[in-house]
Amino acid sequence: QVQLVESGGGLVQPGGSLRLSCAVSGFTFSYYPMGWFRQAPGKEREFVAGMAGIGGRASYADSVKGRFTISRDNDKNTLYLQMDGLKPEDTAVYYCARAPYYKSSNYFTRSRDYDLWGQGTQVTVSS
Repeated sequence: QVQLVESGGGLVQPGGSLRLSCAVSGFTFSYYPMGWFRQAPGKEREFVAGMAGIGGRASYADSVKGRFTISRDNDKNTLYLQMDGLKPEDTAVYYCARAPYYKSSNYFTRSRDYDLWGQGTQVTVSS
């Protein structure tokens, strides 16, 4: 059974940090491009960060560049999003997703390029 399960969300003060995890099962995680998206109340889902299936190339939304870092541990079948310098505008439900391009050296930034999604984890940045 294919599963993507996010964890690590919560309430944090502005300027704080969180690390989100996405535990994957049911497919060969190592070679698939992965990404993080977020959706705030009343807004459309937006791209946050993406990583290639091989080679380690990554891309970030301008709004998080320099503050967030995407990484993956292929031995643990887990995708991460390290979030530092959090701002109230980062408040959203965060989703991890898989793009179905096996062994691709590209990252993907559009939600329609992803076929599998987790259930999301809430991140709230507030004092």
